[in-house]
Amino acid sequence: MTRHFLRDDDLSPAEYLQVLDMAAELKADRFAYRPLEGPRAVAVIFDKRSTRTRVSFSVGIAELGGYPLVIDAQTSQMGRGEPIADTARVLDRQCAAIVWRTYEQGRLEAMAAAAAVPVVNALTDEFHPCQLLADLQTVRERKGTLAGLTLTYAGDGANNMAHSYLLAGATAGMHVRIASPTGYAPAAAVLSRAAEIAAQTGGSVAHVTDPADGFAGADVLATDTWVSMGQEAEAGDREAPFVPFALTADAVKAAAADPVVLHCLPAYRGKEIAAEVIDGPASAVWDEAENRLHAQKALLTWLLSQEAVA
Repeated sequence: MTRHFLRDDDLSPAEYLQVLDMAAELKADRFAYRPLEGPRAVAVIFDKRSTRTRVSFSVGIAELGGYPLVIDAQTSQMGRGEPIADTARVLDRQCAAIVWRTYEQGRLEAMAAAAAVPVVNALTDEFHPCQLLADLQTVRERKGTLAGLTLTYAGDGANNMAHSYLLAGATAGMHVRIASPTGYAPAAAVLSRAAEIAAQTGGSVAHVTDPADGFAGADVLATDTWVSMGQEAEAGDREAPFVPFALTADAVKAAAADPVVLHCLPAYRGKEIAAEVIDGPASAVWDEAENRLHAQKALLTWLLSQEAVA
């Protein structure tokens, strides 16, 4: 059966660790796996602008022996409204996998339902699971483990990063806190699903509206922009309630000893994260950006290996 990666809980806890182990191998030896040797093509489709996703998938697919076929959705037939299932049936006849950065999660699910090759979520409005693979690879490099660590995400609890931190963190057995202003809570269904996973892995999940409760004793502090793509009109209304949730030097002092600071980028210095924090000794932001390459290569290798098993 074709395996897809549409959200973080599409991998079991054991499978998630397999991918992270493979990512570590690929970081040590960038050409250890060549599942796309041929070269076989991978379609990488963009509805939204991108820097890290575009670079890491393009370089990664090439390093796996393949060919990245980068498609601008707006200038392809998808842009004029071709049914997603029709696009899937065309791409899967010629490509080994489909990677898509788009808006609604439902569009990605429709692609996966019609495609005979793995479909990978390179970001939707609801989830950003490839970023979380890179984030947890980074934390494991710094801390040596994931299970039992406390991770606090401070910012918009309703956005895709918060949702992915809940699911991926719970899958890894972490204690995940989402610290956000009132009115910006995670989706109830995601919080419930994360709690269900955490009950199996020994982790836990919580949503707090007091930033002090979020920062206190955290092993990992993570944040994201307060205004995601498509929310620009809300920027003025969001600033005041989000200021107390910024990752400042005081927030880092309130965390556990030797915390790890994450930001998926692009960052707005002086807004959600202080310049002295993103450039400070606790910051793992640049390792995190690099690890998009290794984690996504591992994911593609793992997904393609599952096809071979089937």
